[in-house]
Amino acid sequence: MIEKWIKQGAKYKPHWAFIPPAAPAVPAVDDEAWPRNDIDRFVLARMEEKGLSPNPQADRERLLKRLSIDLTGLPPSAARMERFAKDTSEKAYEQMVDELLADSAYGEKMAIHWMDVARYADSHGYQDDNIRTMWPWRDWVIYAFNKNLSYKDFVTWQIAGDMMPGGGREQLLASGFNRNHKITEEGGVIDEEYRVSYVLDRANTFSKSLIGITMECAQCHDHKYDPFSQKEYFELYAFFNNVKEVGLESSVGGPETYAKKPYMEITKDDLAGALRFINKQDSNRLIVSVMGDQQEVRKTFVLGRGSYDNPTIEVQPGTPVSVMPFSPSYPSNRLGLASWLFDPKNPLTARVFVNQMWQQVFGKGIVKSTGDFGMQGDLPSHPQLLDWLAVDFMNHGWDMKRLMKQIVMSQTYRQSATISKDKLEADPDNIYLSRGPRFRLPAEMVRDLVLESSGLLVHTIGGPSVKPYQPEGLWELATSGRGQLATYRQDHGESLYRRGLYTFIKRTVPPPSMMLFDASNRDQCEVKRSATNTPLQALIMLNDPTVLEASRVYAGKLLQQGGEAEKNIRQAFRSIVCRTPSVKEVDVLAKYYVQQQSWFKARPAEAAKLLQHGEYPMAEGLDKPSWAAMMQVITTIYNLEETLSKT
Repeated sequence: MIEKWIKQGAKYKPHWAFIPPAAPAVPAVDDEAWPRNDIDRFVLARMEEKGLSPNPQADRERLLKRLSIDLTGLPPSAARMERFAKDTSEKAYEQMVDELLADSAYGEKMAIHWMDVARYADSHGYQDDNIRTMWPWRDWVIYAFNKNLSYKDFVTWQIAGDMMPGGGREQLLASGFNRNHKITEEGGVIDEEYRVSYVLDRANTFSKSLIGITMECAQCHDHKYDPFSQKEYFELYAFFNNVKEVGLESSVGGPETYAKKPYMEITKDDLAGALRFINKQDSNRLIVSVMGDQQEVRKTFVLGRGSYDNPTIEVQPGTPVSVMPFSPSYPSNRLGLASWLFDPKNPLTARVFVNQMWQQVFGKGIVKSTGDFGMQGDLPSHPQLLDWLAVDFMNHGWDMKRLMKQIVMSQTYRQSATISKDKLEADPDNIYLSRGPRFRLPAEMVRDLVLESSGLLVHTIGGPSVKPYQPEGLWELATSGRGQLATYRQDHGESLYRRGLYTFIKRTVPPPSMMLFDASNRDQCEVKRSATNTPLQALIMLNDPTVLEASRVYAGKLLQQGGEAEKNIRQAFRSIVCRTPSVKEVDVLAKYYVQQQSWFKARPAEAAKLLQHGEYPMAEGLDKPSWAAMMQVITTIYNLEETLSKT
């Protein structure tokens, strides 16, 4: 093969991902009636190449659930379902898209993925794993998504908000992105070893999440597959090596407001002005870790075998030449690195982000290996579409809401998820997008759907993380016994009914109900969650106090409003599954209700026991066997695969 290549002239091109994207011509397609925008033309052209044809459009109910889940992370309200079903025009579809993008829940939905990217948690990690206060930074992320801050500013502020010329308190808070890593509080550790590990974490997070390359493979030696040397790794590392921090220090702040230097204290003036989006509900001192460089530049060395105590040659800040050389016109600091990142000639930044957005909507990216665009990564399924989206995204001011709207307005997105035998055989993984996406909801949204459909969800935006129901003894079995997080102290009242985004994450013992649904434990940057299907997920849905409490409360509301059992079952099914049930489905559930009602009438003590789940106040004056029976019906609906799937 090599000899043949040499005879042909031995022409060589760099790896596709390291060539700056250029806008390709939009392809012509045979079926001109199908496309609604240019995304569709690229997708349909690939379908036609493979002998596939698109699915028909999904019905209005399933389409609205998909749209609402993708843009807000919540099932659609009854009012939206009614309105969307009545008006089937294209204008009505676009109006619904705009309405959902303008909903404050949009920022919360988008923040879920960014928390994984930023390795956000409410504890420091390692053995002692004590409390930290970074939730005001999370409030900022939600706010930034909702006000549609450009991706360029969104990322630049997080990399170098503390260095922005004329930057203010908001930019400084945004820089907390790079203080979300694990931090040790164990006495006896080697200070420099851990300081170096914090800098390594920042370099690895930057390369994985923002430019989609496995730069961390070059920490100990030159990269085995990609054109990155160990020297280049530490040149990138150098940008993050000047932060005013040490490997081990005590926290500052008051009760439950712990942070590490450098930090910012959020004042009353901040809360009334630039940081008014922070949801602070108490009078405690509020301190957040942020970035801040020391005045004297710390020297950076290539570390032999990647070890903190083996400095070899000195290096200056720089970037991988194979991606794009670092221009001498940029300052040699994090602000310069941000400028390099958003240079129009950077081949990776726009591609990597539009791929992550595509992944959120379709379940996998155009490049399946979301965090690896290098030689060992997957080739793009639609390379021209990826480049077209990237160039279009850059040309329109890095506008994130516009990009999301483009995707969900496409006919590709609106297809039914029905799978024919022929398509399953021809394209089992739906690489060529000839049907709609079908996959389970992320962990946080499983919780959100249960709470929202039952009417329990508290829609408050932001604020400190909360501790909902959790099996007893988990924290106590995995603790050093020191600090505030040695014992799990469950919250009460409205804190039990917040969105999954706000669930308290202790790194050494993450929330079990979220871990079983494949949430990140936030030890490191994650750009793509795994997707598993285990019996433990069924056990969560059948036994978790939140699910059983929601079933109890919703069943009580239905019985209080009166009416026939079948009417109540239809209402519950529609609000949970987000479509009208078939006659057969109602019949099966109604028979189950009668059977359970009869069973509980013969065992009133069992009915009373079942109805004790959760702390939400009990309804009064209801027939307990009927109540328990309806609760069982609703729990059954929550356990349907369709309930927990986007489509």
